[in-house]
Amino acid sequence: MSSHHSHLSFAFGVLGNISSFVCFLAPLPTFYRICKKKSTEGFQSIPYVAALFSAMLWMFYAYTKKGETLLITINAFGCVIETIYLAVFVTYCPKKVRMSTLRMIVLMNFVGFGTIVLLTHFLAKQEEGRIKLLGWICVVFATSVFAAPLSIIRVVIRTKSVEFLPFPLSVLLLISAVMWLLYGLSLRDIYVTLPNVVGLTFGIVQITLYAMYRNSKPVIDEKLPEHKGDIVDKEIENVVVPSKTTNDEKKLEVSVVDMVIVEKKEEKQDEEHDEKEKKQDQVTQDKTKVKNENDNININKTEEKDSGCEV
Repeated sequence: MSSHHSHLSFAFGVLGNISSFVCFLAPLPTFYRICKKKSTEGFQSIPYVAALFSAMLWMFYAYTKKGETLLITINAFGCVIETIYLAVFVTYCPKKVRMSTLRMIVLMNFVGFGTIVLLTHFLAKQEEGRIKLLGWICVVFATSVFAAPLSIIRVVIRTKSVEFLPFPLSVLLLISAVMWLLYGLSLRDIYVTLPNVVGLTFGIVQITLYAMYRNSKPVIDEKLPEHKGDIVDKEIENVVVPSKTTNDEKKLEVSVVDMVIVEKKEEKQDEEHDEKEKKQDQVTQDKTKVKNENDNININKTEEKDSGCEV
């Protein structure tokens, strides 16, 4: 029976490694774009700092527990790839963002991780207690990471659009959560199992939302016009602003929407101005026509009077 469980856990672990490997490579197009344009273009470093910290935590947990080779392999790769991402980001981001990113890396990945290592060493003298303490720390952090898509889910529900929800990545994350959930269950490891239950739940919610709104027309947030004087043409409601990569481009999306709103306002103002000019021209023409008619009437009256005097 134990041999059967070991074969199952190995199979689930390998499949989990493959799916997580693909997930780690998902941001490659984003960083290729950053390198090509030599600019971070408003992208944020927080997801990559958090991913590096998570990989370090799980590596430490697997090393402490022993025998968790498959957890070590994928998280070692995660540490390498996330470090490369952060190095590229720091190279091309503005100076102010660079300083805040480096500060975040030092606080989370050095000070924070070092504190956890010391706490688990001094607070839990026995190996079993150390594994429990470290396991629950991993559960709390991993659960918070899995809960991050809540913001995306809110956007999808509010806009009734899946443009902020990359379907292939959602499927990959769901598969990865399933594989690691089965891996944790086969090993009876509650610390691996619990976060992936949360990941599975949010993955199902995202796929369900995609199925519901994949054919829906996007609705721009009604709060946007309030910042533009509440004068927006109804045609703006049908404008679709395409999302190029991930949710990291929200600032770019908002700026594009703002530009569309301003352009529509200017077009409306130009149309109103042209309409006023046309009305003024028409009034002027009418006045001129009336004046000419009055002049003709006066001339005719004068001629009639003169002809009467002559007779």
